[in-house]
Amino acid sequence: MRQRVAIVTDSTASIPLDVADQLGISVVQLELKVGEEHNDERRVPHAQLAQAMRAGTPVATGEPPAPAFFWNYSDAVANGAEAIISVHISEGLSRTCDSARTAAAEIGIPVYVVDSRLVGLSLGFSVIAAAEAAASGATPQGVMSVLDRRLRSTMQLLYVDTLEYLQRGGRIGRAQAFLGQALSIKPVLALKEGVIDQQAKGIGIDRALKKAVSTAVQRAGNNPVDVGVEHFEFADRANQVLDELRSQLPQIRRATVAETSAILGAHAGPGALGVTVSPV
Repeated sequence: MRQRVAIVTDSTASIPLDVADQLGISVVQLELKVGEEHNDERRVPHAQLAQAMRAGTPVATGEPPAPAFFWNYSDAVANGAEAIISVHISEGLSRTCDSARTAAAEIGIPVYVVDSRLVGLSLGFSVIAAAEAAASGATPQGVMSVLDRRLRSTMQLLYVDTLEYLQRGGRIGRAQAFLGQALSIKPVLALKEGVIDQQAKGIGIDRALKKAVSTAVQRAGNNPVDVGVEHFEFADRANQVLDELRSQLPQIRRATVAETSAILGAHAGPGALGVTVSPV
């Protein structure tokens, strides 16, 4: 059966390639500049990026250009889509939605550009749910209803080893960055209203990650959920955190450990770890 609704997202959703291929999700790449080298983020290995960041090499991120969206949307039209739902990183963090809207104005079928107000696997799980609804034959309105429910109910937490990189990128103030480094405070952050906000503080990595796990478990309750742990150069701890979540959550439908988007890594820094709880 021909799929009526095409789903497009961006690379910050951290969706595994096999899942995107299986569900027909089109992923547009954000751009990453390391020193003088400019690439789609998928072309920059995490180890190379982490090494550059530790060495103080300038790193900058950028939204995809409008033509990248235009060609993705055009492919969807050529494949018979009647509508496109294009779901992206929070506008509080990136201008990706602006590029998508510019391209959408040139397409001959309805294109719904959605500011998810999320990023990472919290965006990814919501996109996957929308793609599953589209694959089942749902109307554009039906897919949007599924997507909206997921976006509103999903929670994302972020642990960073140092506030230095968020401060460099203008995501927090200098005073907060200095305080965190001086006192060895390992913060647990949350994405609220589309921007990064403080959730809790832990003195040391173990306490901070315990806070992240307990907060996630409290949010999930006894409900069926998808859970994800994504990381930037922190695989061992990511697997430990997922094991903790598995042991404490009674109804996990999908559990994922993934390397985070290089774009997110460029802002959060090596040793960053994200936890997502998304009610099914």
